[in-house]
Amino acid sequence: MEISKTGSAAPGGLTRLRATVRDLWDELSASERTVAQYLVSAPVEQVMFASTQELGTASGTSNATVVRALQRLGYAGLPALKRELAADFTAAQAPDVRLAQRIAHVGKDLDKIWNDVFDETQERIDQCRRLADAKALERAVTVLAEAREVFCYGVAACELAARHLTRSLGRIGRRARFVGATGFALADPLLALGQGDAVVIFQPGRPLSELTVVVERARSVGARVVFVTDELSDAYGDRVDSVLLAPYTPTGTTNESLTGLVIADVLLLALTTLDETSAVEHAHQLDALRGQLLDPGDQRGRRA
Repeated sequence: MEISKTGSAAPGGLTRLRATVRDLWDELSASERTVAQYLVSAPVEQVMFASTQELGTASGTSNATVVRALQRLGYAGLPALKRELAADFTAAQAPDVRLAQRIAHVGKDLDKIWNDVFDETQERIDQCRRLADAKALERAVTVLAEAREVFCYGVAACELAARHLTRSLGRIGRRARFVGATGFALADPLLALGQGDAVVIFQPGRPLSELTVVVERARSVGARVVFVTDELSDAYGDRVDSVLLAPYTPTGTTNESLTGLVIADVLLLALTTLDETSAVEHAHQLDALRGQLLDPGDQRGRRA
């Protein structure tokens, strides 16, 4: 099989894809070969911003065939392939160029914009489900259930998931605080971290120096750590108590915190079921407090 050199990414993810296709070519079905040939021949930008349905149409197959072909090639799904290609793509292209290409891909077609966002959302959530590790989840729930206080750390886009977990833990009667500081400002909240506490870190792929400081501080004082990440699982897996995989967006089409929010909700529901009485009592108290803060007859705020 001849593999075209077409594509604008530097060697890396694309090189691995081409090598894998060559190695496994004889094991692929005819339709899977068609998909594989398209993936290694199409411009990287085209694959990066495409859904499985679009790739199926472009290759003359189907979205189900695309999924099967990716799995045969060793990828957990399309987001996994995009993540590898994105490493080359982002290194070779400036952010403004990538944004321009993303805009060019969707154009001004509102139906396409709608479908692209929902398609990537579904792809990321589906992959997050496939990557679920029951034992890692059990360890994470145990860490949070036994914690004196939970420190939820997230910066930039990851702040959303960290703040959500912090607020929701408080609503079911568990002590929690949000930490989003960087640099010297991070020293103050870390000073309060102590034995019996837990830290939940939300950071998909950027290896911030603060992450190492947070993890090492937790280890030194006897606190435990749950890491919600994508690419950093290998780097921190042996230094934390549990790693939960949350695939990030390789295209920027959907919010970086999307899968982190989903995992936060899983943790919250699990903790709620462990102490239903306390959760219900705190929900009652929250509703009563909201009632005191509303004008008579105004019930809208009680649903926030």
